[in-house]
Amino acid sequence: MKANLPLLARPLPEPVSTGRMTPRNTRTNPVSGQVRWSPVKSIWYGTHLLVALGSLPFVRGWEIAFLSAVLTVITLCCGHTVGLHRLLIHRSFATPEWLKRILVWLGTLVGMGGPLSMIYLHEIRDWAQRHRVCHSFFIHREWIGRDWWWNLHCRIDLDHPPVFTIEREVAVAPFYRWLERTWMWQQLPLAALLYAGGGLAWVAWGISGRIALSLTGHWLIGWFAHNLGIRTWHLRGHAVQGFNLPGFGLLTMGESWHNNHHAYPDSARLGHGWRQIDPGWWFVRMLMVLGLADQVQTPENLPARREREWLKG
Repeated sequence: MKANLPLLARPLPEPVSTGRMTPRNTRTNPVSGQVRWSPVKSIWYGTHLLVALGSLPFVRGWEIAFLSAVLTVITLCCGHTVGLHRLLIHRSFATPEWLKRILVWLGTLVGMGGPLSMIYLHEIRDWAQRHRVCHSFFIHREWIGRDWWWNLHCRIDLDHPPVFTIEREVAVAPFYRWLERTWMWQQLPLAALLYAGGGLAWVAWGISGRIALSLTGHWLIGWFAHNLGIRTWHLRGHAVQGFNLPGFGLLTMGESWHNNHHAYPDSARLGHGWRQIDPGWWFVRMLMVLGLADQVQTPENLPARREREWLKG
């Protein structure tokens, strides 16, 4: 699939640098590229989705639904939004290394990929969005069916990608490199425990159902948060603006406050004010009370950004 032709007809944007992404040369851009089917990504997601749907006629009792929900909350809240997103990717607070590894491992159990891959996927998307124009793959601007196919079954190969660099203490850490190599296999110990506790039905929804719901929900919230909702902030010169989705803070562990996140990407708190429910921030606050989190960044102590505008009213 070729890049969006109307975008290519415009002059390419000036290359932008971010913390982990730097232009390779003056031709570096987030516009020209091809979306291609990713067999591993597609088969992984498709298999879990089919197992979850195929097992529904054999699921009995509330225990399985409760178990799947609890595992989903733990892996998404403690693991993905806190461990991977706010801690490892944005470095918005600090924890002891042993706790950081546990949280990142829980995030890996969500089933999106290994920690190094997750850093790359986040950074390339963030880098692309900070240009005045980019390929629609990065900004959820296709119709919802195509966007589902692109994000859950495909990858984009840019013609002129930036140079990607992860900080050395993460890139060479044996634990993170091991998780990156074995991220799919990390489900096996949990699957064994689930099988011992409740058989195949527990495995089907403690593993496959949870992964299918987590990946689908993560993509769907991303699509809505870049197309609908309300905005308090505007980022000048950015290809896309994030939107806040009131009413979805609890369900998304706080990730639905996406306009806030675009405005303050390195903040550990995504919900601004007590009315904006943010379970991820609640968990960080609990770690702070226990003395397990410090150097916490919030909108109040982050530096100003020239491109950030407050939308009055």
